[in-house]
Amino acid sequence: MSDRVVVLGAGMAGLGAVHRLRAEGLVPEVYDKKTYSGGHAASFVRRGSGRDFVFDDGPHISFTQDTRIQELLADGVDGVYETLHTRVDNLWRGHRLKHPAICNLHGLPTDLVVAVIDDFATAASRDDGPEPRNYAEWLERAYGRTFAETFPAVYGRKYHTAPAEAMTTDWLGPRLYRPALAEVLRGALDPTTADVHYVSHFRYPTRGGFEAFLRKLVAAARPRLGREMVTVDPKTRRLTFADGAEVPYHQLVSSLPLPELVPRIVGAPQEVREAASKLACTTCILVDLAIDRDDVSDHHWTYFYDEDLVFTRVSYPHLLSPHNAPEGTSTVQAEVYYSEKYRPLGSVDGLATADDHIEPVIRDLRRAGVLREDDRILLRHASHIPWANIIFDHDRPAALERIFSYLDDVGIATAGRYGRWGYHWTDESFRSGEDAAQTALDRLGR
Repeated sequence: MSDRVVVLGAGMAGLGAVHRLRAEGLVPEVYDKKTYSGGHAASFVRRGSGRDFVFDDGPHISFTQDTRIQELLADGVDGVYETLHTRVDNLWRGHRLKHPAICNLHGLPTDLVVAVIDDFATAASRDDGPEPRNYAEWLERAYGRTFAETFPAVYGRKYHTAPAEAMTTDWLGPRLYRPALAEVLRGALDPTTADVHYVSHFRYPTRGGFEAFLRKLVAAARPRLGREMVTVDPKTRRLTFADGAEVPYHQLVSSLPLPELVPRIVGAPQEVREAASKLACTTCILVDLAIDRDDVSDHHWTYFYDEDLVFTRVSYPHLLSPHNAPEGTSTVQAEVYYSEKYRPLGSVDGLATADDHIEPVIRDLRRAGVLREDDRILLRHASHIPWANIIFDHDRPAALERIFSYLDDVGIATAGRYGRWGYHWTDESFRSGEDAAQTALDRLGR
């Protein structure tokens, strides 16, 4: 018991924790309630019309600049991976725009382009005012009102489900590009522009989907799957599982979503439970399709700004590796977002289950010009992802301060997107797990 470490969750963060602990000679016990490892980095083979298609649990690529993480993932596939130049576009009212849209206005209605540039120039001249109080003010400061309200504010409502006024700005990082006026003007006048997306190139396994990057890490972790933790008692340092089993621990690392973890802690104060209940996260419906032609798209993913289209983003897994789909076919993955706090599942057009979304997605893909009326659909599959993207609303900062203070007091280290409640990319989740493991090691005096 003197050095018994338990890790909850076998996704990127949990695997990062195991990697760090094993480097110090410790072999932690790893538990995950899912029947498969990898968390959101998992991949699945779906069979349709007698053929196999590979889909990830939402779009996943590796664009980390961290050389150590690059080498670790490459080792997982013995160096066999694809290196791809990122191709991303946007669709707005029938207009296809290179990403980011603010730098690629060519071809849009003249009145709209003039208004966007006029507002952009005005906003740029006033960029020394008080700090934006919310995401809506940040968007207007960065792009001017016309572009902000036509493009990112609309997309944000579809992706985050919350209005821009309800969100903070501490999640942005490089995700939204802020161009100079000259870039905006050039993109309005010239259909050919420089690539300024924050992801220029990325890697993806040649075989097995994104999860293949993790296979050696999973093999080392040896997670116990299908084991759901239902209570943790920080005083006795014991975990209880849904099957009635009890497991003692000396140090605990958790990547569970905080709104799931906190209510399961024996003796957690009411104010901490209330703080956890205020945290907001989207849930995602993924609709996977296979199409009997190979030219559905030449972009890796597309952002959709029209609010009358049910999906927010669509990606094309067959373009990531030639082994993700049989020759002559394409695969499509559409994302539809909800949240209990801002846009509950079932609140829109009676779409209450994952399967309810299949036909509306197909209908809107046809309306958007992605699919043709006569396309033969080889596979239809929908899944409900209960934890998707953290919503950075104004309740989040104070709630996290209270929760993390308590978790530190009871000796529970947390990691990952849902354990730290942040906008973690894959490499960030892994490093977060390593950081949580280091906290456990420090507490062990190792």
